[in-house]
Amino acid sequence: MAFFEQHDILDHMKGVPSAVLVGVSTRDVSTEEAERGLDELERLLDTAGGVVFARVMQSRPTLDPATVIGSGKVEEIASLCKENEIELVIFDMELSPAQIRNLEDGIGKDVRVIDRSMLILDIFALHATTMEGKVQVELAQLKYTAPRLSGHGTEMSRLGGGIGTRGPGESQLESDRRHMQRRIRALEDQLEEMNKNRRTMRATRQRSGIPTVALVGYTNAGKSTLLNRLTDAGILAENKLFATLDPTTRQYTLPSGDKILLTDTVGFIRKLPHHLIRAFRSTLDEAALSDILLIMIDASDPECREQLECTEALLEELGAADKPKLYVFNQCDKPEAQTAFPLPGKSAGQAEAVFISAKTGQGLDELLTKLTALIHGGRTRATFVIPNAKQGMLSKLYAGGASIEEIDYGAEAVTVTAVVDAATRGALRDFDTCPQRAREEWED
Repeated sequence: MAFFEQHDILDHMKGVPSAVLVGVSTRDVSTEEAERGLDELERLLDTAGGVVFARVMQSRPTLDPATVIGSGKVEEIASLCKENEIELVIFDMELSPAQIRNLEDGIGKDVRVIDRSMLILDIFALHATTMEGKVQVELAQLKYTAPRLSGHGTEMSRLGGGIGTRGPGESQLESDRRHMQRRIRALEDQLEEMNKNRRTMRATRQRSGIPTVALVGYTNAGKSTLLNRLTDAGILAENKLFATLDPTTRQYTLPSGDKILLTDTVGFIRKLPHHLIRAFRSTLDEAALSDILLIMIDASDPECREQLECTEALLEELGAADKPKLYVFNQCDKPEAQTAFPLPGKSAGQAEAVFISAKTGQGLDELLTKLTALIHGGRTRATFVIPNAKQGMLSKLYAGGASIEEIDYGAEAVTVTAVVDAATRGALRDFDTCPQRAREEWED
């Protein structure tokens, strides 16, 4: 079973890229889930600067191994593209190199076929502004796209622009494989140097002893809007997916007088390309190495439950699932906001939540109150090894109200096991024996 849903638009006649979106429901993917995927794909296309000409949905038991949708549906899409001069078809799934070749052979050589991951990479290329961001995007593009372009020969020269083709690495994509592999190695070396600089900057922040709070969540949940509201950071905050790509950190003083470092991070999304996760690992570590997580959820989005589940899964993958966290349900000033559903995670019954509007400021006082309580009450057990030359740092443990469980004065260092709050742990991070491991949550 299959159907077309054609949009009544004329934008493709005015120079705006138009595309046909393709989704498939199977025994493992319900029609409702496939429709939600196409809805999000449409938002991704809008972010990339394109419009939807038509949506094609097919229901079949399993995906066709050669063309995903089968030869008959390929012919229908080919006719649709030819009759309406459509040059782009986007599949809401990951396509293999062979499938892309087969689809382009069947639909027509003048039509580009890309998948969801390639569209996301294109958006990242569009939004990369810093040198680190551009290197990360180009590396991810080359690693993901290169095998999917193999076999096109001279036809690769047509990749000169348009959705699914742009980015810092587009000229390299027209080179031979050997040159591309050299380029990948060079980018990896360049990124490693940048990662060293990022680690140095992170270590400097950590030595300040100020707790770090990462804003994490699904893309377009309102993280940048909240950071702008609290700190006047001046970050671009648009109603677009992945409007923020490069992390931004600002110092903020809570009403209690406590100072924190707030970091806006790149948004999450379902089926995020693994090459992108690996390329942006140092950026994503801002969440993994923070002391506290503010998990942003757009409560007005009908998919907010699924988006929250996606966020939790990615935090688990990053090793940050067990950190002290505060769930922040944003856009609660909207009538469609959903405010009554259980929080995920093994400690859901004890999880803190607050309902706000980052745009209007509604609920921010409660947010800051709960964040302050979390900083002082989010206690974890830690072991610190402090060189004898720096025994003065022990005073920070006592000043922070740490519960000392064991202390051993060795020949070269003092080893202390204590239950501490996030602020104290941040102040002694240089001596923490497990700063990157999931920390055991301690309940008073």
